[in-house]
Amino acid sequence: MRLTPADLKPLLEGMEACPHRILGFHLLSEGGSVVRAFLPGAVECRLLKGKGAKGLAMERIHEAGLFEATLKDSEHFDYKYKATYADGTVHTLDDPYRFLPTLTEQDLFLIGKGDNHQVHHKLGANLRTIDGVRGVAFAVWAPSARRVSLIGDHNLWNGKSHPMRTMGASGIWELFVPGLEAGARYKFEIVGPHSAAPFVKTDPCGLQFEASPHHAAIVTDLSAFVWTDAEWLAQRRRQQTHLQPVSVYEVHLASWRRKLEEDNRVLSYRELGAQLAEYCQKQGFTHVELMPPAEHPFDGSWGYQVTGFYAPTHRFGSPLEFMMFVDTLHRANIGVIVDWVPAHFPRDSFALAQFDGTHLYEHADPRLGEHQDWGTLIFNYGRHEVRGFLVGAALSWFERFHIDGLRVDAVASMLYLDYSRKEGEWLPNRKGGRENLEAIEFLKQVNALVHLYHPGAITIAEESTSFPGVTKSVAEGGLGFDYKWNMGWMHDSLDYFKQDSLFRKHHHSKLTFGMLYHWSESFVQSFSHDEVVHGKGSLMGKMGGIDFATKAANLRCLLALQWAWPGKKSLFMGCEFGQIAEWNHQQSLDWHLLQYPLHSGLLQLVHDLNFLYRKDSGIAWYESDPANFSWINPDDGDQSVLTFCREGRDCTWVFVGNFTPIERTYRLGVPHSGIWEEAINTDSAHYAGRGLGNLGSVRAESIPLNGRPYSVEVRLPGLTVLIFRQTKG
Repeated sequence: MRLTPADLKPLLEGMEACPHRILGFHLLSEGGSVVRAFLPGAVECRLLKGKGAKGLAMERIHEAGLFEATLKDSEHFDYKYKATYADGTVHTLDDPYRFLPTLTEQDLFLIGKGDNHQVHHKLGANLRTIDGVRGVAFAVWAPSARRVSLIGDHNLWNGKSHPMRTMGASGIWELFVPGLEAGARYKFEIVGPHSAAPFVKTDPCGLQFEASPHHAAIVTDLSAFVWTDAEWLAQRRRQQTHLQPVSVYEVHLASWRRKLEEDNRVLSYRELGAQLAEYCQKQGFTHVELMPPAEHPFDGSWGYQVTGFYAPTHRFGSPLEFMMFVDTLHRANIGVIVDWVPAHFPRDSFALAQFDGTHLYEHADPRLGEHQDWGTLIFNYGRHEVRGFLVGAALSWFERFHIDGLRVDAVASMLYLDYSRKEGEWLPNRKGGRENLEAIEFLKQVNALVHLYHPGAITIAEESTSFPGVTKSVAEGGLGFDYKWNMGWMHDSLDYFKQDSLFRKHHHSKLTFGMLYHWSESFVQSFSHDEVVHGKGSLMGKMGGIDFATKAANLRCLLALQWAWPGKKSLFMGCEFGQIAEWNHQQSLDWHLLQYPLHSGLLQLVHDLNFLYRKDSGIAWYESDPANFSWINPDDGDQSVLTFCREGRDCTWVFVGNFTPIERTYRLGVPHSGIWEEAINTDSAHYAGRGLGNLGSVRAESIPLNGRPYSVEVRLPGLTVLIFRQTKG
């Protein structure tokens, strides 16, 4: 294999797509072998065979740093290079071009089909030992690129030093670099199909990234971490969440708490893990939900414009420290749900947009490929490799970081091709309809695989339309989510409670309408971050009333209604103690408010609601069963009183809500005789109420009412919810 000038030209000009055909070890047709090294900047190079060898001087066949040695050896042998550079420095280097590909034909086939469910162990940067040599296997999908090179600290970011080899029609480029270790920074330098000018991209499958504006990926080794959550994971596999109480605390990690005395710095993953575990245990939440912890460049996106779909953000520490964060919460019996954003990605030039010089991850046609509302790009779910990339990202969070669930953002925007578009701004599907058929199949696949590989894990859809079967199983023709945020109930409830109590009788149907569709899906009753941003004010601020005491009383009623209503629970941070100011992602929650009774009382109420919900876990057992719920009197709008009954496996709840300031003596029917414990009274002095109520209980009388054989007469303070409970004998 003798080189001609035509052979050398692509390599020297940085356009060689198959560097292994020139560099490394090659047998010669006339016998013997040749070894070639391309070391830009080197003035001398020796070939080292075996330990302690002085080495063989290699001929410098081009001044750019191309060296060659002809040998009598006709069998492959281990070797290294000893290179001397113009500044006098000497480096001993292993040869990346002497190794066989790290990807098999089977790997390439499955990645091409989008069916390699652990694609993150094939693409990206993976620490490997090959032929006894420790190094990093790099691989990236860039099918339209004419050349891809690995650049980083190891080669002074020189795109000519480490050209990668193309793996045929797969569009994948690969290179094993011996000697590299965890901590190495790297990117990919790409020459696209339309210009000879190279551009630089970070690794789509990177596991760790440095901060803006550099965005280099960092080789990461997770093998050293020792998990201590085996008992938690075993319990998760055994339990069925739809039969268990689920109370989720939604958190933005950068603004939950900050160290004000240390220049307002954010907490680390270590600090967050310890403090959130203690707080959620104390308050009775079963899960935390993290606003997207994946890597993102812009703080103001709150994590919803992701550039590193496989990487925990650098803002709070390393991936190993994120693992510690999750492990700490699991030891406290707190589950971890992660917001996941497969609906779109930002246009940042260093990331996925036009990754190989073409519209690779996104659609080329803006009628399919652009989110007009958010200025972002939409994934091409019909492309197998793109679908495989996203599926791998979802599964990697469970596998690598032991998370317990995904809350999938903006599902409605994925389901419909005309989402937030006018006529002429969208293209119909192949059947002429408005549904995004490829996105629908993608969501089904993700949900099916999460449940296959990680039994007990949950998926939750933020889906704001009436798309059918969101929480039906894939086998039944549904999307396969476990739960769906109940956006309709949330909007109706907030619309009701913002009304002046004088006019609430005209809006009473907003409290009851949700039950007409409630059993169509498995719902989470959620008040999320979306309700306390962009000028909407805080949850406390939305409440009717001209003074904070009245607003707090209304908020206590709303939260008690949320916990008593069928469905799982989710509450955004700060709402549990009545944050007054609208949420600001750049500063801590206003924890100082807890010195005031109105706010500490709200926090105590959420604590008591959570612990009642968990104590009477049988209520959750039948939460998806219509037989669990019955109206006592849904039609008392004139008095703005709402009453209903919840039947659990081992107890019964009766809910009584008075949503005017007028105190009433009120009789209502109940299903059982005997004593009914006043388990929750939102007017309790413990919650900064007036302390009016029923002295802890009421006794049912044999006076039929509301279609029930018994009834109770209760003292019903103004702007108050009472929850009575009775255990089953």
